Amino acid sequence: MIAVDFRERQSIKHLAESLGVPHPEIGPVQVNGQEGTLNTITQDDDRVEVHPVPDGCPVEPRFVLDNHLGRLTAYLRMLGFDCLYRNDYEDEELAETSQREERILLSRDRRLLMRKTVTYGYCLRSLDSLEQLTEVIRRFDLTSRIAPFHRCLRCNHLLEPVAKEAVIDRLEPLTKLYFNEFQICPACQQIYWTGSHYEKMQILVEEITENKEM
Repeated sequence: MIAVDFRERQSIKHLAESLGVPHPEIGPVQVNGQEGTLNTITQDDDRVEVHPVPDGCPVEPRFVLDNHLGRLTAYLRMLGFDCLYRNDYEDEELAETSQREERILLSRDRRLLMRKTVTYGYCLRSLDSLEQLTEVIRRFDLTSRIAPFHRCLRCNHLLEPVAKEAVIDRLEPLTKLYFNEFQICPACQQIYWTGSHYEKMQILVEEITENKEM
């Protein structure tokens, strides 16, 4: 229980965020044992209970990530999730994109997640990208939605099969010799095949999907 002193009219949203809790992470609210909302105006001696958002995905699992989450973006795209990312996003643009496209905003910046325009978001706790991936999969219950190796890690577009003959002039000699199946990104023209990098990513996918705690 936390006692909060305040002046004038204050909503539960404002008071919760003054304690460092972004509103997208707030679920059911009760005021003196009755159902309330984030916009409920508090009164002297009110007893307010704020509960976390239940795990699960409230919208289609599409994300926009802030400028410091490039590695997490690659992991999520590897698992097949639609992720917007640039390393030069302004905070206002991130918030507006999240609202306009109904994307879940992922960030470690609590102030960014507190912007009024943000409806769906999650504040990552870990600094490690693999731990962050585990957080996101668990928080939004994404295990059953994983569809790996269908999306470009560079630019987020869905991949398409491509004949070896169509890209053979772009392949290294050993790749030409040992691999026959390829995919290409129609947007950035990046080529993918099942090389050693694929095997490493496949091990990671198996570890994630077999993690029963998620």
